[in-house]
Amino acid sequence: MRTFTSKYKKYDPDPKYNQSIITRIVHHIMKHGKKIKAYNIFYDTMYKINKYKNDDSKSSMDILKEALKNTMPMVEVRTIRRGGSSIQMPIPISSNLRITKGIKLILEAASRRNEKTMSSKLAMEIIAASKEEGNSVKKKQNIHKMAEANKAFSHLMTNSLVWQKN
Repeated sequence: MRTFTSKYKKYDPDPKYNQSIITRIVHHIMKHGKKIKAYNIFYDTMYKINKYKNDDSKSSMDILKEALKNTMPMVEVRTIRRGGSSIQMPIPISSNLRITKGIKLILEAASRRNEKTMSSKLAMEIIAASKEEGNSVKKKQNIHKMAEANKAFSHLMTNSLVWQKN
């Protein structure tokens, strides 16, 4: 049995919006240690979300949180070897990993878009994800479909976690 239990990393809030989730997003945007550039991309994204949004009652932070909520998967499919065969088993995801996977889905879908700058790509993907329309939402739905298709194998889990449909 493990003697050391890992602890979740605590993120400092960003200077402008005072939200720790923004720091997590910026860390995923950052490449080669260029944090200031990543912050500039993110703040420019938030400005463009304010510019492009149709609904005046929602702030850009509300749109971002809605997009994250729509892209966070509830389960993931892991390959497990049982009896000489590989089985894809749906496993529930912790809340911290859900946030990380949601951020990564948005950033991957944004990088594949056709807009000119990364901030424009990210802004359009966040707006689309908040309306449940973007490629990141489709990827999340594909993950859930795979888990639903392999739900029959969930009784083989050794621990007491049971997959629930949400």
